[in-house]
Amino acid sequence: MRIIIKNITIVLLCIVCSTSCSDDFLEKTNPNELSTGSFWKTTIDLDNGLTSVYNAFKNINILNIAPENNRSDLNWPGFRRPNPNNQFVPYYLHTFNDSQPEINNKWSALYTTIFRANQVIVNGENLIGTFTDEEVIEFTRQMIAQARFLRGISYSYLYNMYNKGSVPIFDFVPESESDFYQPLSTADKVKAFYLADLEYAYGNLPPVWENTNDKGRITAAAAAAELGRSYLYEENYTKASEYFVDIVTNGDYGRALVANIGDNFSEAGEFNSESILEVSYSVDFKSELNAFDSQNVSNNMARTFAPANRGGFRVVQPSAWLQMAYRNEQMDLNDTRNYVPCEDGEDGCDPTTLTRLRTFSVRASQTLALVEDLDTPYYAGLTTAQSTLFNNDEPAYFRKYTNWATVDSERDFVPLSRSGINVRLVRLADVYLMLAECLIEGGSNDGGVDEAMDLINAVRYRSALQLVGLDGSGAFPSSSHDNVAYNAQSLMEHLMYVERPLELSEEGHAVRFLDLRRWGVIKQRFEDLSTRRYWADNYPFIDEKGDPATRWNSILIEGDDAPDGKFIYIDFEQAATNYNESVHAYYPIPNSEVTANPNLN
Repeated sequence: MRIIIKNITIVLLCIVCSTSCSDDFLEKTNPNELSTGSFWKTTIDLDNGLTSVYNAFKNINILNIAPENNRSDLNWPGFRRPNPNNQFVPYYLHTFNDSQPEINNKWSALYTTIFRANQVIVNGENLIGTFTDEEVIEFTRQMIAQARFLRGISYSYLYNMYNKGSVPIFDFVPESESDFYQPLSTADKVKAFYLADLEYAYGNLPPVWENTNDKGRITAAAAAAELGRSYLYEENYTKASEYFVDIVTNGDYGRALVANIGDNFSEAGEFNSESILEVSYSVDFKSELNAFDSQNVSNNMARTFAPANRGGFRVVQPSAWLQMAYRNEQMDLNDTRNYVPCEDGEDGCDPTTLTRLRTFSVRASQTLALVEDLDTPYYAGLTTAQSTLFNNDEPAYFRKYTNWATVDSERDFVPLSRSGINVRLVRLADVYLMLAECLIEGGSNDGGVDEAMDLINAVRYRSALQLVGLDGSGAFPSSSHDNVAYNAQSLMEHLMYVERPLELSEEGHAVRFLDLRRWGVIKQRFEDLSTRRYWADNYPFIDEKGDPATRWNSILIEGDDAPDGKFIYIDFEQAATNYNESVHAYYPIPNSEVTANPNLN
């Protein structure tokens, strides 16, 4: 841990300002520099310290979105099929080890957040006893609660990702060198530690922050969501439900699904009613910093996902099965939102209404850039075929985390690789689906099926999708349904392989990987997907100049009947062979920590 702390640039937090000289009369404290003796005296100091904790949690190494989703069934690790070559490939192949930079950087970023949070917690608790004004005491307690949430969620990430949950616990501010060398705590102790932090936040934070300047601060709802998720991951459905029900039914939280699912991924829709936990970013500040500087308040994820001709590295792309699942999503044919204006004589155009059915579902169009999508513009306001090359056997791109709706290219940002799109870690749709799982108790309780379907259908209805269940049932009887009589097991399979991956792809903290792991299906999932075969057909279109053009190998088709000369897509073949539960379910302790900490040897 010593190496981690020594590499942190700490502002206003742990500043040792005294200098030593051999002569006693020169041993003076510089009055122009801050010290721990002159700082942490007021709530302003505490709030400044808390800002530093929030800033530490902005570090994108904490989420490691590309590596974590490459470990799941959602991704193909970039361009150059069939032999991709980028830093995230070992996670897709499950060949990573303790020297991987992403594993080391994630660990470092999490403990940086914990280190800063501990200073706010310890000094806040020292300060709170000196105050007599109840409002000041309450304000101080809320700052401590925010710091404890950020420490707690950091430990929950460590617990879920490293060494089967056994990691060092820091509940104090290290002062001597030996303090940095903490031994491993048992997984049970780590879990109890972070749950206590989250419970404190849940009990001491407001449901919403009234002051607009406080937008983005942690709320009780965020703590409830993370507590519920933790208990769900342990299959304690009863306890998890308590927190999820509180979020869903407590009007003080002011939570509601937004009408347009795309508002959950755009800069324009930030801090909406669906967002429960959101990490804030901006390109308006610190433009002098390199986009990859850990002190930046922007993120650099847009170029990870964007296509090459729009300034992207496209090292994360949707896996073949996921593309097909979005392509084949059934729309509610009774819902007018699925019909768009058209010109008489256009393919599929109803001459009476001059409307036609959307090319793809709203959810698919807001998640992926698919070549035939005529209804959802892409970069520069062009259709996807016009604005994107779809070359190198790349038949789809993720729209999430990219600025496709507001810029012509990700190169428009100066310096390059900056993005101001907030990351939504938890949103209400996720809570609905987790609560649905609790109601059917993971597939074993038929008594909760109807209520669970109502929650699932609320999510599906928002995107004008065909609903699950019998025709005329549920909260939206006039909507078209799949007319299937679900039981708990079949509804659980729908949650596992349709609703959660398609609603939440690439979102949150390793949500898909952790879902597959807790369900115990990772190995068999890879084995199943590795047996599927796909190929890509060409797409003729009219380009932006009005000329005929073709996007080669851009329409993905499932099957083994590809014409001669077509490349066959096979995903997860090596992952199915390589994945070993005892080796790959968790990351090892990073080698940087093992080398630095003698108490781990």
